[in-house]
Amino acid sequence: MSKVEVIPMTEQHVDDVMIVENLSFNIPWSKAAFIEEITKNTFANYYVAKFEGKVVGYGGMWKVFNEGHITNIAVHPEFRGIRIGSGILEYMIHSSIKLGIDKMTLEVRKGNIAAQKLYIKYGFVNAGSRKSYYADNGEDAIIMWKYEINK
Repeated sequence: MSKVEVIPMTEQHVDDVMIVENLSFNIPWSKAAFIEEITKNTFANYYVAKFEGKVVGYGGMWKVFNEGHITNIAVHPEFRGIRIGSGILEYMIHSSIKLGIDKMTLEVRKGNIAAQKLYIKYGFVNAGSRKSYYADNGEDAIIMWKYEINK
């Protein structure tokens, strides 16, 4: 993990983010959507994880009042399992404190056990579900909350 740095996403990172996005999701966001998020959405905060100068993951969230809504976290398949997702999430949690966020939420696929374990490790709890949330296959989403950022 020592060779990984997490920094705010800029437009220069978007092409590399698109590689991770397309390898990670059945219905990927468009390049235009990411550019819109980081240049025009005043609620959005996006970050990239770089390993030896290469973007290998990213995460994003919206600040809505005192809450952080995690929109996405993804890691390039070749770099999974070496704590890059943890590094991104830790950075997002620490950034949330600076932004005045005191709780965080997200939706995660019911079948994505690895992601659920990551979120539980950082204090997120299952708070319900959204039936047929994902458009690609109708999979349910688990709603998770971290009610206290400082813990």
